Amino acid sequence: MSTVNKKMQLRQRRKNRIRKKIFGTTERPRLSVFRSARHVFAQIIDDTRGHTFVVASTNEKAVKENLEIAGKKKSERANYVGRLAAQRALEKGITAVVFDRGGFLYHGRVKAVLEGAREAGLKC
Repeated sequence: MSTVNKKMQLRQRRKNRIRKKIFGTTERPRLSVFRSARHVFAQIIDDTRGHTFVVASTNEKAVKENLEIAGKKKSERANYVGRLAAQRALEKGITAVVFDRGGFLYHGRVKAVLEGAREAGLKC
């Protein structure tokens, strides 16, 4: 078994263990974070209806063209994605969320997304 496959299996185990405990409701949806090698994705999801309220990522055209984050480090871009997701959530009337780190360790870009969301006024 390759090292990459083993890491993915371990992350999937952690993700399943976390998802047993975390569930997004209409009043307090789930802020789910996924990070790839280059990008960070954040979604705010209501698990009772299976509905995604908000999506934000570093892969969006508007984010890529933003001069505020051009040439910044990955963590700084992740922080911006967290702020953007929080702003979009507040526009839709969502003030509090449950954080789902998606099996990733809580540091670096994953932590930066949550800190950005908190800075923008989202309760996590």
